[in-house]
Amino acid sequence: QVQLVESGGGLVQAGGSLRLSCAASTRTFSSYAMGWFRQAPGKEREFVAAIAWGGGATNYADSVKGRFTASRDNAKNTVYLQMNSLKPEDTAVYYCAAKLPLSGNYAYWGQGTQVTVSS
Repeated sequence: QVQLVESGGGLVQAGGSLRLSCAASTRTFSSYAMGWFRQAPGKEREFVAAIAWGGGATNYADSVKGRFTASRDNAKNTVYLQMNSLKPEDTAVYYCAAKLPLSGNYAYWGQGTQVTVSS
């Protein structure tokens, strides 16, 4: 069983920054591709960013390109999401997720961490 725990959320003003962390319990963390998703009140969960097992390939939603950066430290079993130039519309619960590279779906999800951006 893979356990994912997000941290680093909080309340920030527009234009500020936060760095989210996601720690994984699995001993085979480097085998997984990792993703970040978010869900705002009344909206569906949406894709934010993804990073390959080796950390060399990343993908971002258009809404966060140029502002958010995903990275990972396999030695620490941790993936990060650096969020800069935050906007009120970034307010959501942020989730990390994991999947094996050949799998079509993310099989493991964290509990989420709240990010609130005030205007």
